[in-house]
Amino acid sequence: MAKKRRGTAVAVAVATSVVGAGLALSPGSADASSGAAAWSSVQAVTDVRGVTAPNLLSPQLAQHPVAQGSLKLENATDQVPYYGYLGDGTLLPDPALTQTQGVKVEASKTEPDKNTYLRLTGLHGADASYAYGTHFLFQGHEGGGTGYITRINLDADPAHRVTLLATRQTDGTAIPAIDGATWDPWAKRLLLTSESGSNGGVLQATPDIGSKVQDISFVTGRAGYEGIQNDSDGNVWMIEDTGGTTVATKAKVPSSFVYRLVPYDKRDLTKGGRLQALQVTSRRSGSPIAYQNVDAEHPTGGAFTDDQKDLSTYGPSLRTRWVTIHDTKSDTSGKAFDANALAKAAAATPFKRPENGQFRPGTDFREFYFDATGDTNTASTANAEHGGWGTLYKLTQRDPSSDEGRLSVFYAGDKAHTGLDNVTFLDRTHVAFVEDAGDTLHAQRGALDSGFVFDTRADYAHGRQPVRFLGEGRDPSATLDNMLASAGGGFQNDGDNEITGIHVSDGDPSARGLLGARVPSLFRDGWRMFWTQQHGDNTTWEITPADR
Repeated sequence: MAKKRRGTAVAVAVATSVVGAGLALSPGSADASSGAAAWSSVQAVTDVRGVTAPNLLSPQLAQHPVAQGSLKLENATDQVPYYGYLGDGTLLPDPALTQTQGVKVEASKTEPDKNTYLRLTGLHGADASYAYGTHFLFQGHEGGGTGYITRINLDADPAHRVTLLATRQTDGTAIPAIDGATWDPWAKRLLLTSESGSNGGVLQATPDIGSKVQDISFVTGRAGYEGIQNDSDGNVWMIEDTGGTTVATKAKVPSSFVYRLVPYDKRDLTKGGRLQALQVTSRRSGSPIAYQNVDAEHPTGGAFTDDQKDLSTYGPSLRTRWVTIHDTKSDTSGKAFDANALAKAAAATPFKRPENGQFRPGTDFREFYFDATGDTNTASTANAEHGGWGTLYKLTQRDPSSDEGRLSVFYAGDKAHTGLDNVTFLDRTHVAFVEDAGDTLHAQRGALDSGFVFDTRADYAHGRQPVRFLGEGRDPSATLDNMLASAGGGFQNDGDNEITGIHVSDGDPSARGLLGARVPSLFRDGWRMFWTQQHGDNTTWEITPADR
């Protein structure tokens, strides 16, 4: 065997965006002297068609690329040769081609989504003579029609930086587009979600090359799952992002649910469990706030009810309970099932596209914060009082397995703070939510996506606003895609630079490292912060203090 070469922390050769120093600050600097509370607000980046723009970060921060879409995989295949591109075209549009059926002017982009940082030993790659280190960032990929799993080796040189873990499940089925991810310390598996219609569900995967990937939707059900998170009891919380019927003017009927899987064996999720959905009690009628069909009697479904108004505006907390919608001890078929349909039948409460959630550190998993993205359109007639701008929620329970709790609106979105999607806690009281507003809303409000820091102790009901720590720009590739997409012709790539994969962790793979188990010491004691500039160049960044 050849002598082993030890991986080194060699930076990937990609261009960094302008950040930090010299930026004009807007009102809203936080009021403490250290940590996330000291970050200052920056301006949102203006959306100008055909004009590229760098990312803007709080002056206290800097960002460094750890991978980008054009980085070749160490075990590249013809189908998946690069970190963020399929092998079905050139990496930039070919001017000699016209987009037609079967002809693509540009390779399909596969958009690395949620990041999961882990410190693991004994992992391998394509090069048996290379020592792959211990610091890894995992992603599932969506978009492009092909899902797959990659691992960024943060200790490696560029040639060994990104490893393709899997494109197929153990039964030979192709991996669907992947949206959410987390690490289950008891099962010792990555849990990956897909919101791909009838293929939506949950997969579990081992973390090494040649990953064993298994669909466990016979336990979790099929739904438009995105956010996924374990609690300290081994329960698995899942957030569904399913768009509803459009009614009135650009308003959508709430049609998505929040779920909790109570497994029979937390070390092996394939042994089944009880799937539950969150039910909120109306303060007006005392009955469950349930899904409402669009019909002759209710032409706008549940989009404009008083209960939906209560779920979208500041006010008193509402009572909640978890209702069991499926039990593998009762259904022994071993087949996947429609979780969304069962949630509706059980009078669980629908929300306007909830996407991600996380437990607040230091609360013993008794406080869970999650977002509802909303309608992402300034023309929605549900914007003002019925959740069109999106909503941040706080769910409080006696313990993570309790069947009862209280739900309150933590933050009601507005035009400048909407489409909130990914979330991570920065310390005990500060949480970051980032936008995925989409190109329609970018153009309508004249501004691209932003990332915000919220203080869980703050009262946002009276005009206080969060700190914008990240104003996302638009890289050259996304700018080209934006223009090609607007030209029609079936161009397949998205033009918006979405903020995704915001993630703070110390990489501990044990139950002690569960997100929410310990209070982060950001930038100290091994705690690191990452985000992905999805679409365009598909760059994954690490954020550090500006002076580091």
